[in-house]
Amino acid sequence: MYCYEGFCGKRYSPLADMPGSLYETSNLDRGSSNRKKKIEEFSRSSREKLVQSKNKMFSKFTSILQHAVEALAPSLPLQEDFVYHWKAITHYYIETSDDKAPVTDTNIPSHLEQMLDILTQEEAERESGETGPCMEYLLHHKILETLYTLGKADCPPGMKQQVLTFYTKLLAHIRQPLLPHINVHRPVQKLIRLCGEVLAAPTENEEIQFLCIVCAKLKQDPYLVNFFLENKSKRPEIKSPVATEGGKESALSPDTGQSLAQEQADHQDEPQAAAAVSTSSPTSNNNSNNYNLVTSLLNLTKSPDGRIVVKACEGLMLLVSLPEPAAAKCLTENTELCELLTDRLVSFYKALPQSMDPLDIETVESVNWGLDVYNLKEDAAVFTGKRALISFLSWLDYCDQLIKEAQKSAAAVMAKAVRERFFVSVMEPQLMQTSEVGILTSTALLNRIIRQVTSEALLQEMVYFLLGEEREPETSATIAQNPLRHRLIEHCDHLSDEISIMTLRLFEQLIQKPNQHILHNLVLRSLEERNYLENKPQEEREPLENGQPHDAVDLEEDPLFGDDLSPERKLSGSDWLSTSPPQSPDHSKSEGKTEVHKIVNSFLCLVPDEAKSSYHVEGTGYDTYLRDAHRQFRDYCGICQRWDWRGNPKPFEKCNLDIPFFEGHFLKVLFDRMGRILDQPYDVNLQVTAVLSKLSLLPHPHLNEYLLDPYINLAPGCRSLFSVIVRVVGDLMLRIHRIPDFTPKLLLVRKRLLGMEPEGITIDHMTLLEGVIVLEEFCKELAAIAFVKYHAAASSSP
Repeated sequence: MYCYEGFCGKRYSPLADMPGSLYETSNLDRGSSNRKKKIEEFSRSSREKLVQSKNKMFSKFTSILQHAVEALAPSLPLQEDFVYHWKAITHYYIETSDDKAPVTDTNIPSHLEQMLDILTQEEAERESGETGPCMEYLLHHKILETLYTLGKADCPPGMKQQVLTFYTKLLAHIRQPLLPHINVHRPVQKLIRLCGEVLAAPTENEEIQFLCIVCAKLKQDPYLVNFFLENKSKRPEIKSPVATEGGKESALSPDTGQSLAQEQADHQDEPQAAAAVSTSSPTSNNNSNNYNLVTSLLNLTKSPDGRIVVKACEGLMLLVSLPEPAAAKCLTENTELCELLTDRLVSFYKALPQSMDPLDIETVESVNWGLDVYNLKEDAAVFTGKRALISFLSWLDYCDQLIKEAQKSAAAVMAKAVRERFFVSVMEPQLMQTSEVGILTSTALLNRIIRQVTSEALLQEMVYFLLGEEREPETSATIAQNPLRHRLIEHCDHLSDEISIMTLRLFEQLIQKPNQHILHNLVLRSLEERNYLENKPQEEREPLENGQPHDAVDLEEDPLFGDDLSPERKLSGSDWLSTSPPQSPDHSKSEGKTEVHKIVNSFLCLVPDEAKSSYHVEGTGYDTYLRDAHRQFRDYCGICQRWDWRGNPKPFEKCNLDIPFFEGHFLKVLFDRMGRILDQPYDVNLQVTAVLSKLSLLPHPHLNEYLLDPYINLAPGCRSLFSVIVRVVGDLMLRIHRIPDFTPKLLLVRKRLLGMEPEGITIDHMTLLEGVIVLEEFCKELAAIAFVKYHAAASSSP
């Protein structure tokens, strides 16, 4: 039932004339007025619902009728069809007074879709690069400007979503370059500012798709990025539409489809938006630019929707890789990208538990950003903190990849920000603490970080953080010059075996990274002048016998080794014929090269017979190390090939031999540890020898000489790796005779370590026996490395 108004303006209702009607007023019935009000409210709401229902039905009927007419009627020329759909949209705003109905209840989405189809069809029918009349119409009549204004006002509700979709599909489907046109990149720039304004907005999905397609277009044509760098000091000129368009008619008119008032508002919006962004910019440089595309993507990285965050990160990855210097500078100076990277990295790191098992940190599956799929219950069941660890490693991987892909100057700035805001501010206090649990956890995390970092710029900054930037030779007085470096090296010889092992693993990981400063800082700068060699003029030296001083002991004649060497322990002369170069003056001792068979046999014969157990167990011969050494040496050569490492040691005449030799803090600790190999736990010994073998594999002539040549003439008070092992063997010979049944016990321990014998009764002197086994294996490994290096040098020499 509804009411209507009579000719006299009085409101009537059919119920009013009925006897006993609820509309009869009576002073005796005070409740009747309340009932009357309720009925009127009910009638009003019913009428509004009826009107809305009619509008929806009419819209659907019109749409169906339109599609039917289009299907039956002959097709119009594309331009006429395009103009028809655009005018249908503009007429909606002229004829419709109800602006609260959602856009999905109108024909606007259908008309926009038809316009896109027409533009795509037009381009397909024309030659590549040719602009058709429909595209000309869109550009000339500033349709994108008008759509931006409607999207910003979100009129009708949901229009912003439709506009974003239209822009996205237009840029994605049209092959010809559109962004260079001012009537395209200007409204695109304005629409970019609307993205990311509100977190968890209903248009987030459309916003990120639009931003990503813009990023993809800029990746295709990087110079276009200059259109999207807005100078803060310049305000866009507000030109009169009458002057620029020659006195066009008002908008939504059949000619242009854009009103004067709308265009004025559109132009006024640009300086206001620029001023707003300028006030919130990180810098106040008048000559700097706003990079709104980056700003919007940064806002969307804070979305609660993980898919939106990943898409935003992908967009940033595309932008940082653009080679334009102006864009790179704007990216690092006028946006909060560096702050986002470091703040989130710090946040994830601080969310980690204070104590974690190093094995869990080391063995957690490799993490790639964007593929961070997880199950909270399963992660918690594996170990506490796994979820937080994966989140940290995932974001670290993103930072690493972002810096790896970034333009060179931008990469350097971002890497330095990570060093200052994360490594120095957060990690250094953790590494310098005194709590053993804290040291162990932070060292394990640092080891995992080193393993995961691959970008050159970030690796460089991390190395400078850990080791410092010093390159001059070390002295005993300067080893504490860099407190963190000194502390880490000291941790290799910590009272806690767990801390020692973890720190040694850290350095093992570090020296395998493709960074020359690591090796120079830790080892090579101390060996650069070769002042570990005896500094005597040639005429003052002792006469040589067979290439050695007369008082030197020939290891093959030493009673410790004996002449009765088995094939396992001494290679026959025929085995070297195919690899050793012919004897010539070019390979004399004066050049620092010793015949390889002497070097190999020196290492193989170093451990006395009664202390050897490998020849009793099948598959533990010297040849197994040859294969591994060949593969590892080849890998190291690939890493070091771009470094200026000469094939021969530095000539004596260029060396400053008067400087007292100091082996360097790192080698000092390693040699000290090696000297205690018979008294250290098995796992510590394995890690010490692993680091030394990695250093021995490096293809540097000074390392070849200092670590692998037993016959060098050491200066007084100096030691080499070989001399350290000789002292260990001397100590071993004195202790062997004090242990009854030494050889059978040694063989039993080896079989247990290999899993060939079950654990049984406790064996006395277990630490010593395990140390002897590690020593024997290490000597075989050094012999294999020496042979592989010599063979490679002989193969590459002319």
